[in-house]
Amino acid sequence: NPHRDYYNCRKVDTHIHLAAAMNQKHLLRFIKKKMKTEPDVPVIERKGRTLTLREVCEELRLSPYDINLDSLGMHADRATFRRFDKFNLKYNPLGDASLREIFLKTDNHMKGRYFAEVTKELFADLEESKYVNTEYRLSIYGRSRDEWAKLADWVVGNKLWSPNNRWLIQVPRLFHLYRSRGTLANFEEFLDSIFMPLFEATRDPGAHEHLHLFLQQVVGFDCVDDESKPDAPIPMSEHDWERAGFAREPREWRSETNPHYAYYIYYIYANLTV
Repeated sequence: NPHRDYYNCRKVDTHIHLAAAMNQKHLLRFIKKKMKTEPDVPVIERKGRTLTLREVCEELRLSPYDINLDSLGMHADRATFRRFDKFNLKYNPLGDASLREIFLKTDNHMKGRYFAEVTKELFADLEESKYVNTEYRLSIYGRSRDEWAKLADWVVGNKLWSPNNRWLIQVPRLFHLYRSRGTLANFEEFLDSIFMPLFEATRDPGAHEHLHLFLQQVVGFDCVDDESKPDAPIPMSEHDWERAGFAREPREWRSETNPHYAYYIYYIYANLTV
């Protein structure tokens, strides 16, 4: 078509986590609106108490008339380059983790209501632009088997669907943290938490209706971590495995050492193939 150009051809934005999908002005506008219109809504539990949005803001000494883009502090600049720790902190609105839990989490005291509302606004913008499509990312951590059910309930229960979007699941390579905290006993439990719910929903969709519907909109998986940290060399022979002291089978990997990227990606690939 001689009249087709960059602006009216289809474009797909990839590698955008849903929590970072909105621009700063959009998120700031949304936070301010909720501070003004819903100050008395219970939003978070802390030390046995349920706090309203007004009480959280009073603790942080925040007013909807004082906060701006600079104080929001979520702009990724040169300081975040190759600094995964600083990059992660940018997900905290106004530098506070409690606001991240309130506005950018799917599993919180409000069952992710604010996050769902701002996601619907993103979808409305996408559909209005017509030619932009997305593969927004959601995280599955592998800490417990109910993660998939909770995520599916959030997506399906809030009707988060758009013809311009498909979901992509990212799995952070954080097994070593869960192992050190005693959350998981071995790498097999990590894999089971990610894949057993998928096998069960595939085998019996009627018993896992929300997960079955959600998976129809999922188009891929990725495995993510701090890419600036080099992996230790992966053993290439039986002798190397024995010398390094690494377990070969997932059920035997009880070390607090994080497996190599290739180890993660092989077992993700193998389970997806099944």
